[in-house]
Amino acid sequence: MRALLLIDVQNDFLPGGSLAVAEGDQIIPIINACLRKFDLVVATKDWHPPEHESFASQHVGHAVGQQIDLHGLPQILWPDHCVQHSRGSEFSDDLQTAAIDHVIYKGDDPQIDSYSGFFDNDRRHATGLHAWLQAKGVTELYIAGLATDYCIKYTALDAIDLGYRVQLIVDACRGVDLSPGDVNAALKEMEAHGVKLIQSADIAH
Repeated sequence: MRALLLIDVQNDFLPGGSLAVAEGDQIIPIINACLRKFDLVVATKDWHPPEHESFASQHVGHAVGQQIDLHGLPQILWPDHCVQHSRGSEFSDDLQTAAIDHVIYKGDDPQIDSYSGFFDNDRRHATGLHAWLQAKGVTELYIAGLATDYCIKYTALDAIDLGYRVQLIVDACRGVDLSPGDVNAALKEMEAHGVKLIQSADIAH
């Protein structure tokens, strides 16, 4: 069984959002076209409380983009984004959400970030994604969304570790590229771990 896994196609990661990914809106028509090729679609949402400690606003004297130690883990500080129940946390209006069978919420613990759709960044808590996919008999994942060098990378690597066959739909993803070259490095890292890099046109019905 295969499934399409959409990562964080939320307003705050799109142009005009508080943590906008360049060209993030350009993946939405591609994703919408892919939806028709899958019987099972699951999506993740960043779902942060207002006081989330990954936000630079929670650390006096620190700026967006700085890295700190947060409870023993390295943490890049981000703008406030995807705050629970905010407009920024909603899926894009252009995304055909009726095709989504299930939504996984991540990053709701204020003390730890959660890039991966499967676990928080310390792997202390699972999001429920793996259990849901297992219950559906899924063995193969096609991944698309935002952003290539963070949430997509960590989700794809965890999926490989959990035993899924993973295909990344490269043209249906965009990255932050906080440091130039981050996106290419992420693609190479995923490929080295067994993720197959494909284009949306390669997906069979």
